[in-house]
Amino acid sequence: MLHRLRFIPGRLVQSIPVALGVTLIVFFMAHLLPGNAALALLGERATKQSVAALTEQLGLDKPLWQQYFLFLGQLFQGNLGTSLTYQTPVLQLLTTAIPVTLSLLLYALVLALVISIPLSALAAFRPGGARDLSVRGFTLLGQGMPQFWLGIMLILLLGVTLRVFPVGGYGDDIPAHLYYLFLPALTLAIAMSPTIIRSLRSSMISVLEAEYVGTAKSKGAYGVELFGGHVLRNAAIPTVSVIGVNLGFLVGGSLVIERVFALPGLGSLMINSIFTRDFPTIQGVTLFVALFVVVVGILTDVVYTMLDPRVDLSRKARA
Repeated sequence: MLHRLRFIPGRLVQSIPVALGVTLIVFFMAHLLPGNAALALLGERATKQSVAALTEQLGLDKPLWQQYFLFLGQLFQGNLGTSLTYQTPVLQLLTTAIPVTLSLLLYALVLALVISIPLSALAAFRPGGARDLSVRGFTLLGQGMPQFWLGIMLILLLGVTLRVFPVGGYGDDIPAHLYYLFLPALTLAIAMSPTIIRSLRSSMISVLEAEYVGTAKSKGAYGVELFGGHVLRNAAIPTVSVIGVNLGFLVGGSLVIERVFALPGLGSLMINSIFTRDFPTIQGVTLFVALFVVVVGILTDVVYTMLDPRVDLSRKARA
């Protein structure tokens, strides 16, 4: 098994030029934002002299290419700069915000699988039936609803009307985190589930028609044994790639959802930084998100390789 994971170092090396390209795009896109960072910090009533002095102090008066190479040099030293708004190292801000966002994403993924696996099984075991049509209707409904609107509706229903869950915040310990993150995680899970259900349903239908499943049935395998041991494992193989791709897209959705639910994660940090033209923080958050997508891609290949013994990406890497 371990020899088939030898492709990981090669993938990490391949990600270096991707990361450099991301830094280039992130830096120049951040500086394309309209407005003056010094003016945003000092306020509309600031004098031209004070704005000019702060602009020079922050190094924003230098040509963009000089600012970029300065940013790149600091990055290679593990320094993402200092936030213009919070006057705190960006790395320290990220260290505080990243656990919130990662917890939300992991929670959302677990809830999405809890929703998707049973519904996919209900649809696949009777394709074309009433249960199948109901599940397919749910996928259309779930995919058509904007995430921020769905989050607001869940807040109004479960938070304001029924008062079952809090409408914002993060909590102080792990049980409180799970409690406070349920609504935002459910919002992301409902948005992610339709894609997983469609992929898993299609795979399950194909697997149920395979000869080895018929052989397992003839040997007396039914119910949970048949589903867990033969159907789900083989049907999950193509779905792993779908989950990996959608998990990358889910990061972007989580940034908006964090703002809706007032979570102290990367989303709130990013949006606040955009409003105040806090270039170092914008660059730090975007760079982390891009690297997260790269890591998710590598982990997806690892899981795919472990589930399917026929796949050996180390051979492709050598070829």
